[in-house]
Amino acid sequence: MASPTTGTQEQDPGGLGRRRFLTFLVAAPTLTIATKIGIDTVAPEEAEAVIPTPPGPAEILDLGDVLILSNAPTAGLLVLEVREDGRVRLELPRTEVGQGITTANAMLVAEELDLPLDRVDVVLSDARPELLFNQLTGGSNTMRSLYTPVRTAAAAARARLVATAARQWGAKADRLSTRDGAVIAPDGRRMDYGALAKPAARADLGKLTATPKAESAHKLVGTPQSRKDARAMVTGQLKYTLDLDIPGAKPAMVRRPPTINGTVKKVNNEAAVRAMPGILDIAVIKTGVAVLAETFGQALDGKNALDVTWNSGTVDGENNATIKKKLQAAALPFVVPPLLTQYVDGEFDFAFASHAPLETNSAVADVREDSATIWSGMKVPILAKQNIAQELGLPANKVTVHVQQAGGSFGRRLFSDGAIEAARISKAMKRPVRLMWSRIDDMRHGRARAASHHKIRATFALGQVLTFEHRVASVETDWGHGLGEVLTAFAAELPVGGNLSFAQTVFLLTVKSPYNFGVTTQLLNEVPVDFHTGAWRSVYSSSTRGAEEIMVDEIAAKLGKDPVAFRREFIKNDRQRAVLDKVAELGEWGKKMPKGFAQGVAVHGEYKSYTACLVEMDARDPKNPRVTKATIAVDVGKPVNPRGIEAQMLGGLTDGISTTLTAGLHIDKGLPLEGSYSQFHYARQKNSPMDVKVHVMPETGEIGGAGELGVPAPVGAIGNAYARATGIKPRSFPINFPVDFEPFPR
Repeated sequence: MASPTTGTQEQDPGGLGRRRFLTFLVAAPTLTIATKIGIDTVAPEEAEAVIPTPPGPAEILDLGDVLILSNAPTAGLLVLEVREDGRVRLELPRTEVGQGITTANAMLVAEELDLPLDRVDVVLSDARPELLFNQLTGGSNTMRSLYTPVRTAAAAARARLVATAARQWGAKADRLSTRDGAVIAPDGRRMDYGALAKPAARADLGKLTATPKAESAHKLVGTPQSRKDARAMVTGQLKYTLDLDIPGAKPAMVRRPPTINGTVKKVNNEAAVRAMPGILDIAVIKTGVAVLAETFGQALDGKNALDVTWNSGTVDGENNATIKKKLQAAALPFVVPPLLTQYVDGEFDFAFASHAPLETNSAVADVREDSATIWSGMKVPILAKQNIAQELGLPANKVTVHVQQAGGSFGRRLFSDGAIEAARISKAMKRPVRLMWSRIDDMRHGRARAASHHKIRATFALGQVLTFEHRVASVETDWGHGLGEVLTAFAAELPVGGNLSFAQTVFLLTVKSPYNFGVTTQLLNEVPVDFHTGAWRSVYSSSTRGAEEIMVDEIAAKLGKDPVAFRREFIKNDRQRAVLDKVAELGEWGKKMPKGFAQGVAVHGEYKSYTACLVEMDARDPKNPRVTKATIAVDVGKPVNPRGIEAQMLGGLTDGISTTLTAGLHIDKGLPLEGSYSQFHYARQKNSPMDVKVHVMPETGEIGGAGELGVPAPVGAIGNAYARATGIKPRSFPINFPVDFEPFPR
């Protein structure tokens, strides 16, 4: 067997070939255990420009790669239909929650079929268990996983249309072309796709070869396009779950416990509530007391009027202080002592953060004795179908799950809590129901980004970073949805390994340092405190990488280097360096700012994509800082719809402004105090910069992810701008976090 260091190296963009990575793997125990850390490590006659850091797991194989590999067996099971009216319909096995994937996939279809974009309809597939791991919307994976399969399906349809026209004209298929939804002959004859739809569906066309267009021939893909659903969205025509007119389905709401996971002990005034106007039924369910009424207003009145005695919940004694104490105790120790070298230490705390989508949890359920039909916005519909079937005691093939467009998610709809709850209510009341969570319920009993504590230590000497250690302690993030079906969901709940193993895997396959900082370690430890948690946008990276970028500025200051110049020197990857250079140029890094104003910069890379963010902040009042300008550069490898990428980055910036400066959840006696947008201080227009530039870099390689990418760099950049403007090192987030409101009754 050849030595792992022999042969031609396969170079990656960062200069670390796969062969060299094998060498690092072989040397890993030496690097970790016996490396001598001291000034002589970087003696001038021996030192490189920087001390290289071996690639982490996420740089070799990230979570998106894992999802794509798991999707591969069913990647070709797409449904694409050419209709007699000349329109094309794609059934998308993903969920549209506002991220723009229906438009981007419509662009792929239109490109391959030479069809106007407005003649492509994208609808959301019902739950399709035969897809196995291939109907999960998450991990910035939709466009990465569907880019080739959707193009291939459309190319196959085009081949059949052309072959059919060739047969009808007695012509050779390779002499025909397509344009504007028609097959064109060399003599100018044309036949619209609609006229070819039926005959093209026949199976007697012989063996056809269908190859997607060369990317160099793309005319639509890669150009900025407005959302296909934008007009319907802003005019109120777009139908969400509760806009559906399901015969007989009446409004339902649930009275919930005063603490997380509390249960009903006794309903003390059921008869009185049943007698209220419009009340149709009341039922005790696992999560509280459900009230059915003629209108949602009456259901709300009924649930608020209920007098319920509750059993205790799972975290009744917890508050922000007790949680912080547990997390500090759970943070793993550093390996490298600060001996013989200079060092920088930092500790950071991030509060729970609500997903807070505009559309609260909602679902429609019609449960019969022998079947059930559910409508809801779900990112893991296969698992929802399986769980609902189990909950109702029905075979899975007797449960139909219709996936609806949802009004936001940010990770929230990886769990189908509303759909399962609606099914329970419908079964108990023996009639169709339309369930809506109130905003208070969604904030307090919905899922949240887990609170976390971070310890970071960097050692350095002679201008070089020798070690970089990051220890993350987090409240357990619930990974009970697995990869979107029952097998991995069950594995995530096993008593051995289970959720912790799943969490560690996600952490290692998503979080990575972009810098050559010598021996680098990033470790996660989770505390099993039974809150309602879930993957929040960018999951572990939003806080982990945000904190690291703040530390990078502090290391640069210790070394007497400019933050941008320091990053340029130590960044591993040329694409990462290029987006940094672009924001420094467009954002005029280093320009003179008045007292109380400052710039901040940060970078991030994830899911084969890279971004940098530069912000300007007015922090003359440190209690009310405001981001006044932001410049973002983003490289997603192959931007299908640059306008959609811009929107993703704007959303990430707003999430970063919110959770870094003002938005978090205060836990008191086992329940968040926040119950509305007026209390959970997510950024308003007055908190958002009027001047934002998003520069989408030209195509640089394979398609990368965008959904998670946009949050971590703004978190770091905002923290750095605040520190430079005020002289205060931010350590707890959100930075300004008072209870400045009267909490709603429990």
